[in-house]
Parts: sequence; structure tokens; C-alpha cells
Amino acid sequence: MSGSRCQTLYPFSGERHRQGLRFAAGELITVLQVPDGGWWEGQKEDGLRGWFPASYVQLLEQKPRKATPQTGEDTLNGHLPPGWQSYMSPQGRRYYVNTFTNETTWEQPSSVPGTPKSPVSQKSSAVNGYHISGSPVHQLDSGHMSLRKTSGDHQSPGSPAAPRRQSKESSLTINCVTFPHPDVMPEQQLLKPSEWSYCDYFWADKKDSQGNNTVSGFEILLQKQLKGKQMQKEMAEFIRERIKIEEEYAKNLSKLSQNSLAAQEEGTLGEAWAQLKKSLADEAEVHLKFSSKLQSEVEKPLLNFRENFKKDMKKCDHHIADLRKHLASRYAAVEKARKALTERQKDLEMKTQQLEVKLSNKTEEEIKKARRKSTQAGDDLMRCVDLYNQAQSKWFEEMVTTTLELERLEVERVEMIRQHLCQYTQLRHETDMFNQSTVELVDQLLRKVDPAKDRELWVKEHKTGDIRPVDMEI
Repeated sequence: MSGSRCQTLYPFSGERHRQGLRFAAGELITVLQVPDGGWWEGQKEDGLRGWFPASYVQLLEQKPRKATPQTGEDTLNGHLPPGWQSYMSPQGRRYYVNTFTNETTWEQPSSVPGTPKSPVSQKSSAVNGYHISGSPVHQLDSGHMSLRKTSGDHQSPGSPAAPRRQSKESSLTINCVTFPHPDVMPEQQLLKPSEWSYCDYFWADKKDSQGNNTVSGFEILLQKQLKGKQMQKEMAEFIRERIKIEEEYAKNLSKLSQNSLAAQEEGTLGEAWAQLKKSLADEAEVHLKFSSKLQSEVEKPLLNFRENFKKDMKKCDHHIADLRKHLASRYAAVEKARKALTERQKDLEMKTQQLEVKLSNKTEEEIKKARRKSTQAGDDLMRCVDLYNQAQSKWFEEMVTTTLELERLEVERVEMIRQHLCQYTQLRHETDMFNQSTVELVDQLLRKVDPAKDRELWVKEHKTGDIRPVDMEI
């Protein structure tokens, strides 16, 4: 698939693009990767790369090529009615082509009564596992693929012996979502390898913690987002408690600084003591400023970040849930059409058996009528399957776009909280520096405390006389 030339049918708009790359309508691109899942990687002519849904693409130069019979088929073709050729599909399964009408069938044409001489028109075919609408298998180059990846051979479901096993063997449906069967699952390349991206790991549903109900992968991601919002709110509440502590601490420091205890201390020690009490008032002011900045620069941003986040997530949840409901309704329509086809096939088979027992014009007419009804039921089933695949493709695209947006929002939330917690630590360091400055003068005065000088000053102020007593004479 590498190097195929293709163009977009619908350009991205708004947020519907990946890695910042937009494709304009009609712009030629080169397909680089076609991983399972519906998203392709392409490169523009200027060298820029990006991802886009496969459903937005049509492939150019889909020219018919003449089918070539496989080795050993010439002998088999000799036993076929005029105009019929036998070929081998890319999956190794034999099919038959009417060279006059370009119709295809998996059943070998025969002239036996009750077996259709003209095969049912193939409205949906498969080449190399990719579904191509409206083109017979033998007309397409297997290098050109479009729309969705399927697994297993497709055949006209309205043909008398069309089995259901191709879908059962190659895929299975869980909660109305179709996945490749584990036994034949092809290797799928991640949309964002080595990044553990949301868009790669939340496609299936799982049981809740009690094991009673089923929770979708998107619901788990949504719960992660809402939990993050709750954690953000609790962090703001934690900072609010820290602010209260700072305010109470500042209040107590200011009150303590006005206490009169040891106010009569004198000398150099008295000066140091008075400065220590004054430093408490200065420290109280520092802590008030710290609490104020915590409120404006940390708590308030945490509270106000994405005020309408829950409402936005609820809208997002409803959007994805509606797509899943629509997918479920399409799946129900497929099952109903499949059941109707089975009934028509049984009716056709019964009438064919009756013809083998008793030939009559009436029975042949009934077989033709039953065959037409079976073909119509097959067409209805293909139409329902196509509508289901469209609904699943739409859900897939919205899941990729939305999960990538949730991933971006989570990164943004974590980065916002990290920045504001860094602001908290910065304010804390500044507070420590200011507190240190309030006690520097106290340190200076304490280094100047001199007991001898204090004694001198006190003696000079309070002395009562410097003449000492002498002995009494007789």
C-alpha cells in the first residue's frame, strides 16, 4: 500500500485533525501506513505527514485489469457453461466469472434444473481483506483498496448456499461492536505506537468492580477525567486549609509580639529581647502576605480551571453514547436481515428439492420467485451490513478524535496543577527568606550582648556609693 496516490473526499475542520496537519479537499497525498482500525497515515506533496480516517479517502487510478486464469484451471473451464471462467481469489478460494456480464459467484455454474445459470450479481467483494463496494473481485488490482478492512471472503449472501461462517470465523461481535476473531486476528499496528495513548487501548467493554454491569472503554476514560477534576478540587481545598493555618499563625504571632513579658529587661540583652518581640510582628506580616498570595495564585486558579468541565464531559458522554445506540440499532437490523435471509434460503432449498422429486412448470416458477426473494433478502442484508459498518466507522472516528482530546485535556490539567504547585513552593521559599530577614537584626543584637557593659550601665544608674566601710577604732 505504500506509495499509493489518493485524495481526500472531506477535509478536516476544527478539531478533526491529528498532529496539526490538515488535508485540503482534492489534495493529492501519499498513503504511508494502513493500520487496522480505519486511520491511515499520509504524506502531502510538501513532505508534511498526518493521519486521517480511511472513510475520507478515495483511491485514484482504479483501472480494471483482465483476470488471468490460474494454473490448472483450463481443464476445469472446459466443464463450465459457455461464457464462464474459473479463477482463484487472493485468499485461495475458487470463484467463477461470466465474461459476458461480468457477474461473479462462488458456486460453480451448472445446467442442472434448479441451479441458477446466471449467478447473482456481486455487489460487494473483497481483495486482500479490504472491502470494495460495487466492483467484482476480478476487475480490481489488489494494490488499490478503499473503505473498511474486513476479514474472510465475501460472497453474495442471497445465493442459495451462502454460508455465514465467514463472519463467525474471521470476526466476532461483542456488545454490537465487531472485532477480529482471536484465532485469526491479524496483527494490528497501534495508532500511536509506544505512547500508551488513550486512542489505542479502550475499544472493548469490561465488567465493573462488582462484576454486575458492563462499562465501556470510553466510560472508563470519562471517569478518569471526572476523577481528575475531583482531585483538582480537593487540592484547592487542601490549599484553603493551608491558608487558614497561615492566617491563624499570623494572628497569634502578632498577638504574642504585643505581650509584656520580660519587658523590663535592661541593657544590651533588653535591646535584643525587644527586637525579638518586634520580629514576631514582622513575621506575622510575612505570613499574612503568604496566605494572600496562596489564595490568589494557587487556590483560586485550581478552583476556576475548567468551571464547566463536568457539563462538557456530560455532552461528550451523550454524544458517544448516542453513537453506540445507533450502532446497536444497526446491528439489530443486520441480525433481522440475516434471519430473513436464512428463512428465504431455506424456502428456496425446499422448493429446489421438490423440483428434483417432481418436475413441473409451477415448481420452476416458485423456484424463480423464491430465488428472487432470496436475492432481495441478500441485498437487504448487504445494505444493513453497509449501514452498520458506516455507523461503526463513525463511532470509531469519533472515539479516536474524542479520546485524543481527553488525552490532551488530561495533559493540560496535570501541567496546570504542576505549575501552580511549583508556585506554592516558590512562595514558600520567599516566605522563608523574608522570615530570615526579620531575625537578622535580632542576631546582630544578640552578638552584641555584653554582660560587663550591662553591669556597668546598671551600676552607673543605680549605684548608692563607692566608699567602702572600714574597721572601727578604739
